Amino acid sequence: MRIVSIISRLALAAIFIYSAYAKLKDPWFVFAASIDSYRMLPPGATIWIAKILPWFELVLGVLLVIGFRVRWLAVICGVLLGGFWLSMLRAYLKGMDIDCGCFGPGERISVLTLLRDSLMVILCGVVWWTAHRRSAPLSSAQNTAEASVLPT
Repeated sequence: MRIVSIISRLALAAIFIYSAYAKLKDPWFVFAASIDSYRMLPPGATIWIAKILPWFELVLGVLLVIGFRVRWLAVICGVLLGGFWLSMLRAYLKGMDIDCGCFGPGERISVLTLLRDSLMVILCGVVWWTAHRRSAPLSSAQNTAEASVLPT
């Protein structure tokens, strides 16, 4: 279980770090154009998100690599990715032929991007679950079993 936890956490970290890199390598207004194409936010919010979100994704990725508060990070990542997925689904169902903006410009929203992002949300659940299991207190049956083998 520990190996699954580490691999899942590092995979999620790599996704967030790569996503941040793909957005930060271009000027912020390139990502702002992708956000604006969804037609969901006012211009001020679009600019603010375009400037802040890539750095936030980078911080999340680095914290996942470090292993800091993994359960909370998995929830934050899951909510963030879930929001992205819902925005993409809305655009897809409205027939909007736009870039998803996930990993920089040039990737149109399609069934494949929706599937990929839904798998990333599931990955957040796996990271949360494995981190939760690892840090959960011992059950009373485990405590009893350990107490019977410990010397008194």
